[in-house]
Amino acid sequence: MIISFDIGGSAIKGGIARSETDIVPLGRHPTPKDDFPAFVQALRGIIAETGEEPSRIALSIAGVVDPDTQRLTCANIPCIHGRALAADLEAELGLPVLIANDADCFAMAEAGLGAGRGHRIVFGAILGTGVGGGLVADGRLVNEAGGFAGEWGHGPIIASAAGNPPVAIPAYACGCGQKGCVDTVGGARGLERLHKTLHNLDLSSEEIIGQWRHGEEKATRTIDVYVDLVASPLALTINITGATIVPVGGGLSNVEPLLAELDHAVRARILRKFDRPLVVPSECRIEPGLIGAALLGLKAEAAAS
Repeated sequence: MIISFDIGGSAIKGGIARSETDIVPLGRHPTPKDDFPAFVQALRGIIAETGEEPSRIALSIAGVVDPDTQRLTCANIPCIHGRALAADLEAELGLPVLIANDADCFAMAEAGLGAGRGHRIVFGAILGTGVGGGLVADGRLVNEAGGFAGEWGHGPIIASAAGNPPVAIPAYACGCGQKGCVDTVGGARGLERLHKTLHNLDLSSEEIIGQWRHGEEKATRTIDVYVDLVASPLALTINITGATIVPVGGGLSNVEPLLAELDHAVRARILRKFDRPLVVPSECRIEPGLIGAALLGLKAEAAAS
């Protein structure tokens, strides 16, 4: 038995995994953001609740492990930022520890138990507040040792004009320090930013999508520009990786007509032609980070035995 954790800035969620088909969520606890001993104690408490001794633990975290130093970048939980977290937790808990990025865990969950089942290469795309992704090939996560593979949301690649007819698009500043990243336009905040640029209107992504679905002219224009901007970098990602399915998670993945528009635009721009949907809604809608971490932990446990 292993225990998986989905570590977020506000809550820690746990789960017990005995096999790929036997993963049971546990409760959720507040995340101690600024106190590492309290963070460790929160994990200990969840482990103790199970009444069993796990053989290892696996964590999904909104951060990135440096593959060379094994140190974690996790700005929203200061007490673990910059730590060699796996080694620190192993010393504290006396158990083997595996850590993976939350988007990577999402991709792993979709490849193993979701929309990516039966596909050799699965690219999991996140269209949430921002943009992220993870890559799984032949059942293995490319970032098993940490790293940035799958991060299609960053890099100065957004087109300077988009839509039909084309309209000029600024190179918006990104939180990563660059300008013109997919992350600046591809998530919910990016959609809102585009609407403000195009129409000088401050609306939430929910309002924009609602108006688009009712045929409102300005919202329709915004969605046209949005799809044009996002489809090209996603098509390039698919060409480079050879993915044959792209499950999408995050809040915008719940808008199936939007995914259908994106899928149509992406399939028109890739080299390999598909007569079926390629960009599809994710299927592991409940705690994919927890499921992905569990699958990674189970694979690690099988390899070690």
